[in-house]
Amino acid sequence: MMKRILLIAVSLLCMTNGYAREEKAPRIINIVNFIRQIEPRVPGGIEDELYQTVVEEIRMMDEYSLKGTFLLQYDALINPAYQELMKSSLPEGSEVGGWWEITEPHVRDAGMEWRGRYPWDWHANVGFATGYTPEEREKLVDVYMARFKEVFGHLPSSVGSWFIDAHTLGYMYDRYGIKASCNCKDQWGTDGYTMWGGYWNQAYYPSRLNAFMPAQTRDGQIPVPVFRMLGSDPIYQYDNGMESHFQGVVTLEPVYTGSDGGGGVKKWVDWYLPMIADGECLAFNYVQAGQENSFTWERIRNGYEIQLPLIRKMVDEGRLKMETLAESGEWFSSRFKVTPATCVVAEDDFTASGKASIWYDSRYYRANLYWDGDAFRFRDIHLFDETMESDYLRRAGTSTKCVYTTLPVVDGYLWSTPEKIAGLRLVSKGKVVKVGKPSVTKAADDVLVVKAETGIGRMTVRLSEDRIEVSISRAAADWSLELTVAPEAKHTFRLPRAGKYVSDIYANERGFAYSVTMERGWFTRDASREQVWSMVPDGGKITLNTKVR
Repeated sequence: MMKRILLIAVSLLCMTNGYAREEKAPRIINIVNFIRQIEPRVPGGIEDELYQTVVEEIRMMDEYSLKGTFLLQYDALINPAYQELMKSSLPEGSEVGGWWEITEPHVRDAGMEWRGRYPWDWHANVGFATGYTPEEREKLVDVYMARFKEVFGHLPSSVGSWFIDAHTLGYMYDRYGIKASCNCKDQWGTDGYTMWGGYWNQAYYPSRLNAFMPAQTRDGQIPVPVFRMLGSDPIYQYDNGMESHFQGVVTLEPVYTGSDGGGGVKKWVDWYLPMIADGECLAFNYVQAGQENSFTWERIRNGYEIQLPLIRKMVDEGRLKMETLAESGEWFSSRFKVTPATCVVAEDDFTASGKASIWYDSRYYRANLYWDGDAFRFRDIHLFDETMESDYLRRAGTSTKCVYTTLPVVDGYLWSTPEKIAGLRLVSKGKVVKVGKPSVTKAADDVLVVKAETGIGRMTVRLSEDRIEVSISRAAADWSLELTVAPEAKHTFRLPRAGKYVSDIYANERGFAYSVTMERGWFTRDASREQVWSMVPDGGKITLNTKVR
């Protein structure tokens, strides 16, 4: 009898611990490998090498008992070799879904004319759904879904791409019930694709009018969580390529081995994955591992050999939760009715150089606090508004490039040059204040509190779902937050009355007018200084309302 009671107690404890771990906020990892049939950027297309790359990815994942998500571009979907590989060889628990880059056979099977230079053309106006009219996009979806069901006997639950427009994504959900999607990390100009100012990591529900823009309401959102891909470095990725405004890549992708780190650098991987798994966390943390087959196995093998044993170890230790993309989408949808607040906290970089970066995201805004030693600034604040239509919602994009943006308040990348770094800095009596190492705590489900010592008292930054609060502990301190930018920066901010204390400032992004409101404190500008504007406290505190007006 006593033995039975003990067994029941142990079972209840395990159930409780499992529930507690879930409530504590999981650290989720997906291994997403997406598959192309050809690679025209390499002479001969290397079709055999592309196929063997997927074979090796599967073999190594199977070796470490790691399941994953394999997303098929249409040209790979209709290839019998890939069909057989997906049906017979995937690691247990893996899923097959769709990769939404458009190819010649896909377009022809939809009854349209192919306009590309090659059977797969990476230019945005032919290789992505944004290059087609809304009616044509629906035809492309219908053809893909019919062929996928013909091959696998069911519809795909996950569809990913560097970017999928809102019309296509909404149609995939409304008609075919997809459960999850994924898109590229934030980047400016990389491969001609710009996605800038979005929900920085984790996942969000997109606006019905703009798939890159997080929605604020249930009625305004597509109920498909979009996960940010590639495992972006929270410190070094943002400033990369500032001198040219054309970014390189510092991510978990196994092929990258730069001096700033990357998925093929063991020291960086050994820092990055524990940072995601063990750092401060709100609703959940997320990272995507894996690689497109275009890079071929020889180039990505070393990164896989570094990452997969560590991932297996951290999964076994309960520090990472291994899921397919569809499983993560189902969990997200069951847990959150609107986009939750999340964070990524890097209290030091992989070289221990004293850099630190704190990212906070909610359905209303994102913010980045950045330290380089004791030099502190708000490096980024972008606001979200579900009513801002994408350029591609109602018409086809004609450019070979793609641009998605949100609403900047602080843009430490676009408003900077290497000589003049933009940012919102703590200033006292006309001088920038040094700020010590931050301490970061979760104060509530959607609240992150950052504290740091300064020469004028302890600074506290409270980041919550719809506002940013900054205070200094010394009541008599003379301070403000001052935004400065490079002289040639193309921002559109204006104060309604120059130099006066006002509660609202106004701006325009790609034809969309918006305003920013101070709930406590004022905006002002000193014409004798280089500032765009300053935030001046009221009673030692500043409160910025991040709901767009």
